Order: sequence, then C-alpha cells, then structure tokens
Amino acid sequence: MMLAALAAGALFTKQIMWTPIPTINMQDVVTNQFKMTNATFSGIDKDGNPFKIKADAGRQEYQKPDIIFLTKVSGKITHVRENQKVTDNVKSQKGEFDRINKTITLIGDVHVDSSNGDKMITDELVVQL
Repeated sequence: MMLAALAAGALFTKQIMWTPIPTINMQDVVTNQFKMTNATFSGIDKDGNPFKIKADAGRQEYQKPDIIFLTKVSGKITHVRENQKVTDNVKSQKGEFDRINKTITLIGDVHVDSSNGDKMITDELVVQL
C-alpha cells in the first residue's frame, strides 16, 4: 500500500512540474494579484439603492489593491432623482471600481440609458455608489 502511494505521488509530482515555462506570463504574475472572468459586483449604495455591475474580466494589481480594473462593463444603478426612482442601464469598454471610495469610473464609449427616458454618451463617467 505504501509503495502504491509513493509511485502515485511521484507521477503526480512529475505531472505538476511538467508545465512548460514559456506558457507562463511572468509579467501578468508579477503585476496582478488576481484575475477573474464574468465578474459581478452587486450591493446597496450609501442611500440604500441597489446596484449591479458586470464585467467580462476583472483584475486587481498589487500596486493598487483598492482598485478593481474591469473590461466590457455593463450594469444597472438605481437612484432617486426628483422624488422618482430611476434605474440607469450603463455600459462601457472599461471601468475602475474603487472599493474604498465606493465609486466606479466608467471609461471609453460610455452609454447611459435611464428609465425616465434620459440618454447619455460620454468618454468617462464617475458614479458614486
């Protein structure tokens, strides 16, 4: 029984060690603390209104641990304007979610379609969550 465990352990170790070094992007390993795909962030803003932000990909860098960098961002942000609850559907090429300041900066081809009929297109938009 012990011999089988030793043989299996040797095979398992060889399999892990056999990862080709050229396939590892060392710059990515050094720069990014973590990466995620199909990321969703949801919660309640400071006024008690819900928000939900989705991104195709997200990453956090060691040098900026409070910022989550996002690509292909979309989502819904609800707020009250003139005593009326309004839901904004947002999308952009990139975004930066600041976990400490509770803001999301939408960057690049930003589109906002509001439930009250308002529409906006801009290069950059900062949303206080």
